Amino acid sequence: MRLSNSKTEKENTNLANELDKERIPEHIAIIMDGNGRWAIKKGLPRSFGHNKGVSVLKEIIKISKKIHCKVLTVYAFSTENWSRPEKEVDFLINLFEKVLKKEISKLHQESIRINFIGDLSPFPESLKLIINNSENLTKENKNFILNVCLNYGGRQEILKATKKIAIKSSSGKIKPSDIDEKLFNSELLTNGIKDPELLIRTSGEKRISNFLLWQLAYSEIYITDVLWPDFTEVEFLKAIKDYQSRNRRFGGIESLSNESFKDSYFSSLSKND
Repeated sequence: MRLSNSKTEKENTNLANELDKERIPEHIAIIMDGNGRWAIKKGLPRSFGHNKGVSVLKEIIKISKKIHCKVLTVYAFSTENWSRPEKEVDFLINLFEKVLKKEISKLHQESIRINFIGDLSPFPESLKLIINNSENLTKENKNFILNVCLNYGGRQEILKATKKIAIKSSSGKIKPSDIDEKLFNSELLTNGIKDPELLIRTSGEKRISNFLLWQLAYSEIYITDVLWPDFTEVEFLKAIKDYQSRNRRFGGIESLSNESFKDSYFSSLSKND
């Protein structure tokens, strides 16, 4: 076991050293998928997978801070998750409460600000109270932002923002010509938070599952077959390394930072003309 741990630590160190410290994504979003399947594969109840998933999230928060990522947004409970068996939904709600009660003081001590994004109205009052207290306790923290998406759906968020803008327009508070991306962003639940540069999805599913549909427009997407409870520091650093190997063009031809390419490219165009 010691040899295995030593090998893992060496691999972590090697990967961390290979990263470009100037190109760490400021905001990473994660679809933490595969808890239930992980447990079933081991012949365990699905609840064991969810408990293990919490432990993994705690480690990923630590690593994110260590590499100087600024914002981590995780998909904890979607609007579609209510369709799961009632027993599992109840377990998840109780798990949220238990984890928050246990961890919020530590998060606050580490200067982590926690935000909950989604429609919290269906949740029990006990959970809503803990959420409200957690947000108030950490709201002034500047070191790191953890966004937890609970009862969140991207389509629902866009519809709500659209309705708010429509009401403002019909009441004369704004003109149709005032509607632009900046105004639309201001009505989203993520207002004031930079869009994610990188989306990581575990478990191999190749879809974004109604997650941050507006915000992920230009995010790099990294999909791994690893189930969330098996997602380690090595796997996380692999995702960052893969992100850094890509050329983010935002619809252009080449990275705007590559001045030599731009000079040679546009020079060749002028010669051809």
